[in-house]
Amino acid sequence: MLQLHPSDIKDTILQGGVIAYPTEAVYGLGCDPDNDTAIKRLLAVKQRPWQKGLILVASEFSQLLPYVDETQLTAERLDFAFSKWPGPFTFVMPVKAQVSKYLCGEFDSIAVRVSAHAGVQALCRALNKPLVSTSANLAGEAPALSAAEILADFEGKIDALVLGELGEQCQPSTIIDARSGKILRNGQ
Repeated sequence: MLQLHPSDIKDTILQGGVIAYPTEAVYGLGCDPDNDTAIKRLLAVKQRPWQKGLILVASEFSQLLPYVDETQLTAERLDFAFSKWPGPFTFVMPVKAQVSKYLCGEFDSIAVRVSAHAGVQALCRALNKPLVSTSANLAGEAPALSAAEILADFEGKIDALVLGELGEQCQPSTIIDARSGKILRNGQ
């Protein structure tokens, strides 16, 4: 498994690689959201059913526009999301029709976050698009909190480990339904 800095990972991701990288609270597994083969591989590594859907993380909202149907949200709902970003808040938003079912699962929505984590921002800026983001663990197990855990659990299963520090959040992000404002998971 390669161990790379965020600025050196772009080619690995765009060639279909699955990576582990530090986020605000835990290590995440990620890949190119426009590559179904990479997404299916990530789901297999994590042993996660595709029906549950995945999160996209971005450095700015404009990177999410190819995936989110913002026309289905009121200005007030969008302003509320923007008031929380960048930050540890994931919003479930209406998804555009052409988005892969492997990203949105069985839902008519997709979970998205604009991250304040410097490493995540660097990855997304290098890609000029969002990154798939799911906690680095097998389904049902605790997320990885160190590079050593990534190496122990995912050696030979993923292509690269992005070097960096975890953010200062103690819990994974809060998840909010953008349409209703309802908190689906309280992460802080």
